[in-house]
Amino acid sequence: MKLKYILAQIILGGVCLTAISCAPEIKRTKPVDIFISQMAAKHRFSKSELDKLFKSVEIKDDIIKRISSPAESLPWYKYRRIFLTESRIHEGVKFWQENAPSLAAVEQKYGVPAEIIVAILGVETRYGQKTGSHRVIDALSTLAFAYPPRSKFFLGELENYLLLCREENLNPLQPTGSYAGAMGLPQFMPSSFRTYAADFDNDRRRDIWHNNSDVIASIANYLASHQWQRGQAVAIPVKAVGESYKAALKNNLKPNLTIPQLQSLQILLSKPLPLNTKVTLLAFKQEQGEELWAALENFYVITRYNHSPLYALAVYQLSQAISIRRWSSPYE
Repeated sequence: MKLKYILAQIILGGVCLTAISCAPEIKRTKPVDIFISQMAAKHRFSKSELDKLFKSVEIKDDIIKRISSPAESLPWYKYRRIFLTESRIHEGVKFWQENAPSLAAVEQKYGVPAEIIVAILGVETRYGQKTGSHRVIDALSTLAFAYPPRSKFFLGELENYLLLCREENLNPLQPTGSYAGAMGLPQFMPSSFRTYAADFDNDRRRDIWHNNSDVIASIANYLASHQWQRGQAVAIPVKAVGESYKAALKNNLKPNLTIPQLQSLQILLSKPLPLNTKVTLLAFKQEQGEELWAALENFYVITRYNHSPLYALAVYQLSQAISIRRWSSPYE
């Protein structure tokens, strides 16, 4: 369905027909006009229909405040407390139990462990309980046109959002998500949706809002497409003797050190790894001192989902806690 037909359902005689009341018209500036013209020229959208659409888009000041102070700016010991909670572990076990067939089938197909998929959902949206209340088009437009530090990125995401709405027959004013425009249970940005969202039950829809099978497969497809290594470790805790280990702390998430190189820095592994394994050494701030981890390729893959090492470690530790609980005391 072309955008003009979708918009015909949204706007009739200047009256908003969606459940959400019409927002004040977005301030028409040169960047907005340029974007509309580019969408018309590049993707054959109707310029007049886009003009009408953006009259219902609102710039949100609270989004600017939120993106300026993300949780990833916290030290590890505070960040960890947000996600490694008894309730989040319990709810993760419950989600796994309720979606066990899909998780097993997806793990078999993509090679991504069920506990990693469940943990990502736990960190992202608490298993679908908190998917965000901002209209996606408001969030993306706010960051594209009113937040210069990330304008280029969010202009691209706004472009992808309008394209996916056309491809998936979605009303552009209806989907809601995070303050950054991330959507559904897995919090996919529009570009990620278009590239990695999966229709696992073959109903010709990639529904990451309501269909758990599609949600689970979409996360697995994302990780597998970023070279998840089936059956391989994610990260292991290590200890250091002396101060020489600090030479390896270069904030490089891509594994580039071999095990002999780590050992030459007097770093002691908590479990053996093949000598040709590539790792990166990461330090996480605790209330007293720091915690050292050797992160492998699969840890790096998780950081492609969210580039923060805090996020990746939270996902990994939550996945381990959920898995232990799942198999030691199945949810009933």
